[in-house]
Amino acid sequence: MRFIYDLHQSMITHNVILIYEGDFTQETTKSILSMAERNLESSGEESGIKKRIFNVMVEALQNIVKHSDEIEVDKSKSHAAIFLIGNEQSRYSIMSGNPVRKENIPTLKNALEKINSLDKDGLKELYKEIIKNTTISEKGGAGLGFVDMARKSGEKLEWDFVDVNEEYSFFCLKVNIARAKEAVA
Repeated sequence: MRFIYDLHQSMITHNVILIYEGDFTQETTKSILSMAERNLESSGEESGIKKRIFNVMVEALQNIVKHSDEIEVDKSKSHAAIFLIGNEQSRYSIMSGNPVRKENIPTLKNALEKINSLDKDGLKELYKEIIKNTTISEKGGAGLGFVDMARKSGEKLEWDFVDVNEEYSFFCLKVNIARAKEAVA
């Protein structure tokens, strides 16, 4: 029972305003977006910031739905992932985590490093290049999601891979959106 209190305290400490853990489907995504939209509407937040938060949320949730790898937990298959929104004084943080096969990490890591190395204009050019030259993968992505998150947030993406077992890691992603009213691509 102490776990409930500890979780509650941790959420307060980290200013978590929304959290979902479990299997992610298109229906789950719609529900999360709807709850977050209601929270943001009642917050009195400036509409441009709400729009940026919503855009990043959509991309982060789609990334989980389309690219989370199935992992075996206690002899049952699962796509279990986590999604959180944090609300700090100067920024919002959209955070997600999902299992990925270790064999996919180098490609993912290279893409994230490339995105973080670019400035606003570089991100815009990469976005155009991907739209023009890339085909959609079998999972439904063309690599635009991370680029779009970086463009909408105006900040570097934070990420890490936590070992789960020999075959899988847990991919953690954090996208910060400043409350300052700056022009974003």
